[in-house]
Amino acid sequence: MSDALPTVYVAGINAVLQAAAAKSVDSRQLALDAAINPDLLQLVGERIPVEDYRRVFDLAEARTGDPGLGLAVGHITFFTGMNLHLYMSTICRTLKEYLNVIPSTIKLHGDVGRVLIRPKGDYIRLEWHPEDWVDTSWRCLVDAMLSAAAMIVGAICALPVPVRAAEFSYARPADCRSLESVFGRELRFEQPVSCLYFDREAVHLPLIDLDYELSPDFKALPESLFEEPDQADIFLRDTRDTMRRALPGGELTIDILAEQMSISRRTLQRRLNERDTSFKELLLGLREELSLRYLGDGRLAVTEIALLLGYSDQASFSNAFKAWRGCSPTEYRKSR
Repeated sequence: MSDALPTVYVAGINAVLQAAAAKSVDSRQLALDAAINPDLLQLVGERIPVEDYRRVFDLAEARTGDPGLGLAVGHITFFTGMNLHLYMSTICRTLKEYLNVIPSTIKLHGDVGRVLIRPKGDYIRLEWHPEDWVDTSWRCLVDAMLSAAAMIVGAICALPVPVRAAEFSYARPADCRSLESVFGRELRFEQPVSCLYFDREAVHLPLIDLDYELSPDFKALPESLFEEPDQADIFLRDTRDTMRRALPGGELTIDILAEQMSISRRTLQRRLNERDTSFKELLLGLREELSLRYLGDGRLAVTEIALLLGYSDQASFSNAFKAWRGCSPTEYRKSR
C-alpha cells in the first residue's frame, strides 16, 4: 500500500450505521461519537480515514451487543450494491468471468483489502486478504466481506451456488448460529486466511440472463450497446463486446484483449489497422460511450461507473471524462 493515509468510501460506514440502526441504535449519534461528520456521509464519493471506519464499527458492535454485526453489514453491502451486480450480469456470462472482477469490486470499499480466487481440489477458494492496517482477527470486517461475497455469488447465477465450507481467521465464538445461517455448518476457525469454498464446477454456471431495461433510457444488454456502422462489421463488434466484458477486471491492455479473443497481438493489431483504428482509439471511444450510458442511470454511483469502465478510482475516471466533455461526471449528470 502507498504512504498515503488509507481511507474508505462512506458507503462502508453507512452500511455499519444502517445495521446498528436496525438494532435500535441512534445512527446519527453513533457517527458523532465516532468523530464522523454525518453530513459527509451524504456525499457518495467521499472517503474517510480508516481509523474512523474501525472506530464506528467497534462502537456499533458495543452498542448493539452483537458480535456478529458484520453479517448484517455484509447483507446491507450486498443489497445496496445490487444495481452494480445487475450491470455486471449483463457484462459477464459465467461465474468464472464474474469472479475475475471481484478484486475490482472490493475497491469500492476503499483501502480495506483484496480478494483472491484459488483452486483447491474439487473446490475454489474465495480468500479475503485485508490490508496491513487491518487486524486479521477483527471478526466484524471478516464477516462483512465474506457474507457479502457469499450472497453475491448465490444471487447472480442461474442456479444456486451454496457455500460448502467457510474458514475464519478469528477464534471460534461462543454462539455460531448466526454464522451457520449464512455459511452452513462446515465452519473452521483460527485459520491463516478467511475464505469461502464453492464447488469447482460452479465457475462454469451461466449468470442470470436479464431481459429487461435497467432504466427508461438505458438498455444494458450487449446487443443494444453498439449501433451502425459497427453492427455490420462482425470483428469490430466482437472486439468491442470483448473489451466491454474485460473492462471491470481492471487495466485492459492489448495483450489481455488478444488473449481473451484467442488471437495473437499481431493479428489483432493488423485487423484493427485494416479498419483504420487502433486499440487505444477503440478503448477511449468505448469508455466515453459507455460512460454516457451509465451516467444516464442515476442509480449507479460515479464510483461504480469508474469500476465498470476499468478505472482504478473515481478520480482517474473524472479526469478522463473532463477531457471528453469538459466537465466532471457529476456535473454532466446534474446538467441532464
